This record gives sequence, structure tokens and C-alpha cells, in this order.
Amino acid sequence: MSKLLFRIFVPLFMALFSWTAIAEESPTETLAAGRVDDAITELNGRISSAPSDAELSNLLCRAYYALEDWDRAEPYCRKAVSLDPENGRFHFWLGRVYGEKADRANFLAAASLALKVRAEFERAVQLNPKDLDAQLDLSEFYVEAPAVMGGGEQKARAQARSIAQMNPGREHWVYARLAEQRKDAATAEREYHQYIDLSNGDAEAWLNLALFLRRQTRLEEMDQAVIRLSQAPLSKVDGLVEAANLLFRTGRNYPLAVEFLHRYFAVGPVEAAPAFRAHYLLGELLEKQGDKPGAAAEYHSSLLLARGFSPAQQAFTRVTH
Repeated sequence: MSKLLFRIFVPLFMALFSWTAIAEESPTETLAAGRVDDAITELNGRISSAPSDAELSNLLCRAYYALEDWDRAEPYCRKAVSLDPENGRFHFWLGRVYGEKADRANFLAAASLALKVRAEFERAVQLNPKDLDAQLDLSEFYVEAPAVMGGGEQKARAQARSIAQMNPGREHWVYARLAEQRKDAATAEREYHQYIDLSNGDAEAWLNLALFLRRQTRLEEMDQAVIRLSQAPLSKVDGLVEAANLLFRTGRNYPLAVEFLHRYFAVGPVEAAPAFRAHYLLGELLEKQGDKPGAAAEYHSSLLLARGFSPAQQAFTRVTH
């Protein structure tokens, strides 16, 4: 067997021989493992038998969310909320779907969707004040949205003070984002460093500083922040994928980006960074470095998890023809 075929079909053989373990997984575990096609198939089957199960509808929404298919995600998130309106997490996911749609809509549609985003995030926080993800997303809405849509600095600061009770470092992330909105880069940078200090140098805090430095087009300093990230304690594994993507998009240090992705797969895929996207990104990095067989294997691995993922389909065709 040629080297190319070997590297393409080994993942397939591994998938076939692990069918017993996969069959024992719950839909939540399947989704977290990045097998989005399997998750969608299983969830559709379960929902047909249990149409009133709100958790199943929420999971199916999240599966389509991973595929960035917002239109198919929305009705399932709305159904989950209608079936269990007191579940804050369901409101949180519906708010996220509305947010993604708002980012891609025309002005009038975006304005209407923004009001829905705010309502869902506020309800999520009201129902579960200890949900840090919901608190962070609501604070970011307040930072970015104009007052006419319910945003505003004072609301963001109040939210930051609430966040401080759970994560003191993240309070300063909100202040940093507010400073960026005011075009006050010096204050923003101080707040990002305060976030790093209060998180005991966590990798996620270094990632946020690196993202800020990219936005400031200070790429040499961004590189140093990413190096510090690579050496820092890791509280959230999905940050490794975001760091790799940052390096790829800026054309910097591809070998380190590849290392980040190998670390991600070694620790284990998580829903926040779908495995099919991580494989695709690794393929892009390998292709940029001239390793077409390696890139083809990664694109193929991506398609094994999400066969309709068109970027991987196009990339696989490109490197194998």
C-alpha cells in the first residue's frame, strides 16, 4: 500500500474496529468526541421516539451548531426551550444560535435577532447565575451592542462584577474588552495582564492577550504571548485549537500550531472545538508545509466525522488530484 493510501485508510480501519465502544456512548459523548454525523443520526432516531425530550432537541441543535448550520439548529433549540423553559442552558444555546445568525444577517434582521440574543442570555443568567459561559456571553453582548439594542458599558461592568464571584480573572477580561471598544489599547493591555495574573498564568488568559495583540497587529509580541501560552497551565483544552488557528491565520510558527493540535487530540476532543474542524485545521497546516499525504489523511479524518463538511471535501480533492 502506498504511503498516501496508508495514511488515509488507517483512520477508517480504526473507526470500524472501534464500533463497539462507539455504540455504548450517549449522544452527549458522541457529540463531545466530534462524531457529529453519528450524533445527528442517533439524535434524529431518538427524537422520533421521544419528541418531548427537551435534552435531545438541545443536543441536536448543538450538533447543527457545530456544523455552522444555524438555520437547522434554530428550530431544535427553540423546541428545547419551549419544552423546558426553566432550563437556563437551553436559553443559552438558543441565544448563541441567534447570535451567529445576527452576525451574518442584514442590518434589519440583525437588529431583530440582537434583541433575541439579549433576551435569551439574560434569561439564561437569571435561571442559572452560576453559569459562567452564559455570564461571559451576556457580558460580551453588553460590550458590543449599542444602547438602543440593550448594550452599554454600565451593564457590562455590572456583569463583570458578577463574574468576579466565580472567576476574578475573567472580570478583567470584560474590562479589557470595554477598553478595546473605547480604542484605549493601553488600558486594555493592562486589563489582559491583570487577567493573566489573577488566573495564575492560565493558557486561556495568555490566548486572550495573544488575540488582542493580533487585533493590534503587534505580531512579534503575539508570538511571545503564544509561546507563554504553550508553557502555561491548561484549564480548557479547546484553547489549543484556537491558538493553532491563530497561528495559521497569521502565517506564524506552523510547527507550534501542529504541536498544539497534537496536544489537543492527545487530551481528547471536546464539543467546544469539534474534532472534525481540528482535523481540517491540521490538514491545512500540513499542506502549507508541503506534506500532502499528511494533509490528505487529516482531511479524510475530518470527513469521517462530518461527511458534508465542504471545506474538507474541497481540500481533500485538491491534495489528492
